[in-house]
Amino acid sequence: MDAIETLLCPADRDGIARAAALLRQGEIIALPTETVYGIAADARNGSAVAKIFKAKGRPQDNPLIVHIDDVKMLPGLVSEFPERAQLLAAAFWPGPLTIIMPRGPQVADECCAGLDTVGIRMPSHPVVRQVIEASGCAFAAPSANLSGRPSPTTAQDVLADMQGRLPLILDGGSCAVGVESTVVSVVGEKPTLLRPGYITLEDLERALGEEVILSGAILEKLAEGEVARSPGMKYKHYAPKADITILEGSFEQFKAYVEAHAGQDPACLCFTGEAEKLGVPCVEYGREGDGADQSRHIFRCLRALDEQGDRVVYARCPRKDGVSMAVYNRLIRAAAFRVIRL
Repeated sequence: MDAIETLLCPADRDGIARAAALLRQGEIIALPTETVYGIAADARNGSAVAKIFKAKGRPQDNPLIVHIDDVKMLPGLVSEFPERAQLLAAAFWPGPLTIIMPRGPQVADECCAGLDTVGIRMPSHPVVRQVIEASGCAFAAPSANLSGRPSPTTAQDVLADMQGRLPLILDGGSCAVGVESTVVSVVGEKPTLLRPGYITLEDLERALGEEVILSGAILEKLAEGEVARSPGMKYKHYAPKADITILEGSFEQFKAYVEAHAGQDPACLCFTGEAEKLGVPCVEYGREGDGADQSRHIFRCLRALDEQGDRVVYARCPRKDGVSMAVYNRLIRAAAFRVIRL
């Protein structure tokens, strides 16, 4: 693609005004949310949304999430605001939750990958909310990285992937949550969790007062020919250049396996406090058993493996419940589902 001059600027009043003007003109910009940095385009403007796919090198069959700052923006974006969605919105909006609802007529086809549904989120980050208010645009926004790479949680991470691909990056500091939003569908007989995030399965069930089905694609590969109804369901995703293998077992088993494979010159993705015990290059991605801590660091740490030049990486396996489910979901895709149970 033709190179574009990319401006990195603070997310102050002038930066927000510049971002809003670009969105109204049909351009794309990158900005922080509480989850990760995103690339935004007016969700009602198909040619603008198409620029996101071009900038990211993103497959057209991977749907985008539409961001709003008030439920008053929903008419036209959705054809129905189901009762379950209203309960979830009351409990978690603004916040890191995307609700899949029946699609409305105003959403550009490019957002929906041929689906009759659309994911809607009301983020809590003040920069996003100010940009939406200033521009008047509900915007489509996937993570601001090259397709398949780890999602960015700082403006510098965005710049590393997107320099020359979009005109503006707003720098709003590090993202507080660190993994993309939870995605739940309220279309169909039962509510279904499609992508785990900071808002957990248990949180959703408490808010709805009923069971939420766990999509099989969260912890396993998407079946051959199965349609991705949410971002993040693809086979390999969030991946550094290194080949990652997850080792499931105790620290003692992990250490023994790494030592037995020392000839590969491996590096390790491990928990806080473990690096000094391993004797190989390491990146620590959070406290053991603390999903919220791990989620804040996992993507920055996956990028750090590339910055170290690591090629073979063995990763400690997080838990698979609560917020940890989101970390495991991202890590297993970064590893292309290579898991060894020790």
